[in-house]
Amino acid sequence: MSRINTNVSSLIASRVLNTQTDALTRSLERLSTGVKINRGADDPAGLIASESLRSEKAAIQAAIANAGRAANVLSVAEAGLQEISSLLLSLEDLVDRTSSQAGLSKDEVRANQLEIDSILSTINRIAGSTSFNGEKLLDGSLGYTTSGINSSNLAAARIASARIPDNGSTAVVVQVTQSAQTAQLLFAGAGLAASNNVTLEVGGIHGTEVFSFAGSAAASAIAFAINQTRDLTGVSATASATGIRFNSTNYGSDAFITVRAISGTFTVSGGSSADRDEGRDAGVLINGVVANTRGLDASVNSSALGVNLTLSSTFGTALGTTSFYIKGGGAGFAIAPSLELSGRESLGIDAVTPGNLGNSVAGFLSSLGTGQTNQLSAGNFAQSQRIIRASIDQVSSLRGRLGAFQRNTLESTVSALGVALENTTAAESAIRDTDFAEETSRLTRAQILVQSATQILQLANAAPQSVLSLLR
Repeated sequence: MSRINTNVSSLIASRVLNTQTDALTRSLERLSTGVKINRGADDPAGLIASESLRSEKAAIQAAIANAGRAANVLSVAEAGLQEISSLLLSLEDLVDRTSSQAGLSKDEVRANQLEIDSILSTINRIAGSTSFNGEKLLDGSLGYTTSGINSSNLAAARIASARIPDNGSTAVVVQVTQSAQTAQLLFAGAGLAASNNVTLEVGGIHGTEVFSFAGSAAASAIAFAINQTRDLTGVSATASATGIRFNSTNYGSDAFITVRAISGTFTVSGGSSADRDEGRDAGVLINGVVANTRGLDASVNSSALGVNLTLSSTFGTALGTTSFYIKGGGAGFAIAPSLELSGRESLGIDAVTPGNLGNSVAGFLSSLGTGQTNQLSAGNFAQSQRIIRASIDQVSSLRGRLGAFQRNTLESTVSALGVALENTTAAESAIRDTDFAEETSRLTRAQILVQSATQILQLANAAPQSVLSLLR
């Protein structure tokens, strides 16, 4: 080849040198940054996939942090509830000791009442001061807000958890499919025969009492005597022209009555056995889910709704339907990478003040204070004990619910998210990170080829000079 205006060999060598130089530059860039996709042109599909995985990874890391913060919130609430639980135990000790009236002076009773007042004040203070990051936890601020509750149908409604749509509400439909019943026994007759002296043992959920009636005792007199001790036995009596109806004061399968003649003749009927009967729990559907029932109390606990209801005696003893709405509130936690409703959890923490501890049946804890219905001087020790135990059950149930949420929801979620984060990170790394073993081999190859291409370009540029030999 003797043309010198166009050196084709040089052009080819130059093109190859540029290609090998680009490959060398890419290898150096990847090794220096540790990333093999530094721009979209490096791997468009890989860039899209890795950015999507990075987004998922960021969401998972945020969810893990949120779950950790939620655990911190619940730990603070648990600490306050633990102290309130200890105070309630002290409260029962005081009431139980004071009930032994013959062994205490009036000054000691007054001192015990002052201590009860102090405990109630402390419970109220703990409920109002337990907070996390400025948000109060036990004063009812984290309870749910409801609307449309018919108090003639529902005596009480406690919302444990609910998933509420953004800017929306959740409907709760309560249907009674089986009426609740008290235990019931019947005695036929207007009273006792003249020669029939009777001694009765009457027992119920609270205890047993023995009554003695002379012959010719009227049904109304027998019923009056039974009703005088209804708080001790849990059994009431109603007299009519045809006889006496004995009923348990409570509804449900836990309630029972026994009416047994120790001496004389007194025959009852209508029970599950000769002298005994049990009540029946209500059958309830809540949003179509079969509720756990105990007397007039009904509860469900599903992923979408956790609620504890107390039916009124009128509504719970007949078939019917009522409904209400949960409009908002609760302690909401986003503990999943997705912020859809299914990825959020909500927990209700009702107020644990003396005015809210207890229930509408037994009464509320605040009634034990000075000047209230169940102060020590009133002598309502059995009633006070029921109120305190209802309060203890309420606090312990709340503590159990918070603990279950921490252990079974938060801790399990964090474990699952940790595995998901590992796998997502590994997938993103496989796409985006530099494989140094592979890239160093490419670098070595590129270096050799650049040196080779440079040498060839030098030879190609020198080749046209051979034409000068023709000019000699």
